[in-house]
Amino acid sequence: MARPQRNAVPAKDGPRTNEQIDNAEVRLITEEGDNIGVVPIEVAAGLADEVGLDIVEVSPGQIPVCKIMDHGRAKFEAQKKAAKARKKQKTVDIKEIKMRPNIDQHDYDVKMRAVEKFIGGGDKVKLTMRFRGREMAHQELGMELLKKVQAETVEIAKVEQHPKMEGRQMTMVIAPVK
Repeated sequence: MARPQRNAVPAKDGPRTNEQIDNAEVRLITEEGDNIGVVPIEVAAGLADEVGLDIVEVSPGQIPVCKIMDHGRAKFEAQKKAAKARKKQKTVDIKEIKMRPNIDQHDYDVKMRAVEKFIGGGDKVKLTMRFRGREMAHQELGMELLKKVQAETVEIAKVEQHPKMEGRQMTMVIAPVK
């Protein structure tokens, strides 16, 4: 036997407005913010029509709270506010720098300039020390190198994850100091 289908109202984003409010009575607030009180929906609609605005449900409930306002303008203001909040957000990326335990001094300096640039840009840096072959027998060299990086960046960065071995690589994460 087939299930009976419901006549569900499609979901709409945002609050209910004007004819969508199906309650008999609403608590009404004017466009200036004055509380009129509980009135029949027809009276609320009449007051909104007089001033040429909409009735917008602010808070649903047994007796919903509705405000007389320009719904289109309120929606536009909310979109602008959300866009401004998104614009101010800063996403923190994790940049990765890969090294080997027997890295040459010049190569090390180049990697350190990259680390300083990433930290200066507000990003976290994951330092990965790769060990190959017999280098696994001398993991203390990799640890010394990561401690050296930590000592050189102590003014601009703090260690978020201390060095730890993961298989054939040792990783450490540093983040900018606020």
